Amino acid sequence: MKLNDIRDNEGARHRKMRIGRGIGSGKGKTGGRGQKGQKARSGVAIKGFEGGQMPLHMRLPKRGFNNPFGKDYAEVNLGMVQKFIDAKKLDASKDIDHAALQAAGLARGGKDGVRLLGKGELKAKAKFIVAGASKGAIDTVEKAGGSVEVLAPKKADAKADAK
Repeated sequence: MKLNDIRDNEGARHRKMRIGRGIGSGKGKTGGRGQKGQKARSGVAIKGFEGGQMPLHMRLPKRGFNNPFGKDYAEVNLGMVQKFIDAKKLDASKDIDHAALQAAGLARGGKDGVRLLGKGELKAKAKFIVAGASKGAIDTVEKAGGSVEVLAPKKADAKADAK
């Protein structure tokens, strides 16, 4: 066998039907679109349209709730903080805040700051400056000889306070 002998199996490749190339082609004149109507025109995409029947996506009930006032915190567990301190990716002698956790790759996202959670063990003495912390997390940090400073939430708008 040589490279120039290699061929596709019979029927493995089909030629694309070229529409709108004359009446003799079988798909000429209207190009398989029938006559008139919305679907015969160009630029039509009727996704989800069911011929006037209420579409499925509108028949199904709405689910869930999107809280417009919900906060977006990056959640960080103490066990992971200890792991990063052991791996020398975090320095326990300095203050550990949102910027330090992001630089280490622990806190992803969290436009409203970091929330400290108590899962795992913490042996290192460290000072945390975070937007929020669970009771268990604060207890664990204080047992290890560290401290947790919870920042006051930022006011959204100064004008709203004046009213």
